[in-house]
Formats: sequence, structure tokens, C-alpha cells
Amino acid sequence: MTALSTAPGGYTEADMRRILHQACEVVGLNAEGAEVLRGHTNAVLRLHRRPIVVKIARRGTPSEAAERTVRFTQWLMDAGFPTAPLLECDQPVLVDGRHSVTFWTYLPQSTISVTAEQLAKPLQMLHTLGRPPFDLPEHDNVRAIRRSISATTTLSDSDLRFLSTRADRLEEAFGEVVFECQPGVIQGDPQHRNALHAADGSVVLCDWDTAAIGQPEWDLVTVEVHSRRFGYGKSHYDAFASSYGFDVTSWSGYETLRDLRELRMITTNARKSGHTPGSIDEVEGRIRGLRRGEADLQWRIL
Repeated sequence: MTALSTAPGGYTEADMRRILHQACEVVGLNAEGAEVLRGHTNAVLRLHRRPIVVKIARRGTPSEAAERTVRFTQWLMDAGFPTAPLLECDQPVLVDGRHSVTFWTYLPQSTISVTAEQLAKPLQMLHTLGRPPFDLPEHDNVRAIRRSISATTTLSDSDLRFLSTRADRLEEAFGEVVFECQPGVIQGDPQHRNALHAADGSVVLCDWDTAAIGQPEWDLVTVEVHSRRFGYGKSHYDAFASSYGFDVTSWSGYETLRDLRELRMITTNARKSGHTPGSIDEVEGRIRGLRRGEADLQWRIL
């Protein structure tokens, strides 16, 4: 296989392969010929010989985060929740004392993307599950935004000041938001790429690294942002809102949460752009759109 032009999960190709092989040896799997499925955040690979997906947590991810993801996913599975299933093995595996690796059952996918409407019922079920018997982090977009701005090295001083000032304004506005839904477990980043088709035709959610305790409105506005910004169209989102039973765009706090969610998406990608060649042009284009107030400007998925 040809090495990626980027470094999946923040690794070089050689490091990623070495970690993959060592982790697979621990659980008795053969890593030869593994194919990279995704590599923008974590390094996600499909094994060649068995229907198994291996996820290597992004370089620098605390091992406690992967342990929490495994524990949370197992809790979902025990509750009968529609989630991508963990492989039955002792995990996460820690390589070199610092690289966390998890193993999942591979679900073959059709060429038809998961729709926003198909996300509605799993999200509704998640939002009414109640809290797990262990701690989850509190959802905090503002803190994540500020952390990303501080770590960004690829933007101009003018753009960084603009993003910081926007964060200040939105944090103040957020203090006035009155939520309608009850707080509880949220996915944190529900979108078309964080859901999979199951063999029985249903849809399951995946990628639980962002699971947290927070307001369901955050999940709902994330679906709306993805539908609008990435070209799916209003009818795509409307079908989701109808199925879920709540239209976040008609709620008084929508614009504030929308703007915060978009700002987090921009600042997260800005932080990653130093090791993701080609992404900085998209990030700067999104910032220009914010400056001009272009709420319907189409974005390119990174």
C-alpha cells in the first residue's frame, strides 16, 4: 500500500505500522496488509485477514481517554444501544507505555451515506439513556475552542485575534442561553461519518471519543451544521428534526450554539492543519466566510 501523504493520527507511516503490529501481537491478530480507513484524527485501519478495525489513538492522547471510551462503549453494548461493537478482547492495548490501541468489529458499508434522518432515533435513545455509573467529562466547547486557538501555529495573528474575539463574544452570549432539553449523555460529534450501516439495515453510532455529559442541543445543532455546511441541504436536516421531534433551529439559543459549534470545527481543524497538508486553505476560507457573515457558505470536509 502507498504511504499516506499525511501522518495518520500524528504518526509517521513507519511508527503507525510498528504500533499496529505490536498491538495486534498482544491480542493474537495478524497485522500484515492492514488498510488505512481514516487518518485525520486517530489512525484507523482495517485488518486484511479478519473483519476487524484497529484504532490507534492520536499521538499524545492520554491512556485514560481510551480506557474511558472502551468502558463507555461496553456500557452502551450492555444496554442494547446501537453502537459499533468492540472486539471481545482485553483492551485498550498500550504500546510503548503511551499509545492506546482499540479493536472493533468491522461493519461493511454500502456506497450510500448514512442520512441525517437515520441519526435521529439513535441520538434520541442516547439522550434518554441516563448517566453511566462512572464519570464522563463535562462538555465544554468554549474551553476546547480556546485550547485549539492557543495551539494553532498556521494562522496569521489577525485571524487568531478574530477567532479569540469571536470566542469571547460567544462565551458571553452563551451565558444567556436557556436550554429546553434535560442534560445527560451526548455523543459530542454526531454526523454522517460517525455512524455506520449495520448488517440488518439499521444504523449504529460510532467514534465515542467525544462522549460527554452535556446538553442534547449540542448534538442537534451539530447535525444541523453538517447538513447545511457540507451540502446535504435543508430537507436533509428537516427530515432529521421531524424524526427526532425537536427542531433546534426554531429554539432561542440556536444561533449562539450554531456559531460556537462552527467556531470549534474551524479552530480544531486550524490546530491540526500543521500536520495535515492542504487543509489550511479550507480553514482560512471558512474564516473569511465568518468575517463576511456567510452562514450558508459550503465547506469542504477535512
